[in-house]
Amino acid sequence: MESCMVVSAIGRDRPGIVKALTKALGQHQANISESRMTVLGGEFAVIMLVSASEQAIAVLEKDLPAMEQELGLSIHLKRTLPRPLAAGVVPYEITVVSMDHPGIVHDVTEFFSSRGLNIESLETTNYAAPHTGTTMFSLSMVVGVPSDVKVSQLRGKFLEFCDQLNLDATLEIHG
Repeated sequence: MESCMVVSAIGRDRPGIVKALTKALGQHQANISESRMTVLGGEFAVIMLVSASEQAIAVLEKDLPAMEQELGLSIHLKRTLPRPLAAGVVPYEITVVSMDHPGIVHDVTEFFSSRGLNIESLETTNYAAPHTGTTMFSLSMVVGVPSDVKVSQLRGKFLEFCDQLNLDATLEIHG
């Protein structure tokens, strides 16, 4: 019987950090099922769902302090259960672009959470606009929409909401 664990790690970014971390997990017979990795400022950050035998996870937990020292990472392990498949939920991708200002993530996530919709993933970034150099903000997220929700109404309300906040946005089926 395999067990699941969420592994999160953060540390100074450098070449070979992903190789070293995945090698250490592989040596503990941990299989990486899902992962998200990025560089934020000068720091590397990763979150992974791994699966392994109960015995292998126990050894991994025991070896954690030595792994942190060897890899130069702050690592957190959390046991979890496999995520059950959500019946009758369709993933929709939302994109938002605007000039950067505080509160965009809160406002957009509040729109969906106030309607009881689950945010399954979210990613944001800033970049300089061509020609002007204005700092722009980009958000991409996936929301689980129950099949009984009228998507055309949801899309209409969301686009109206975005117009009020001067956000360019799309809402379309993920995939």
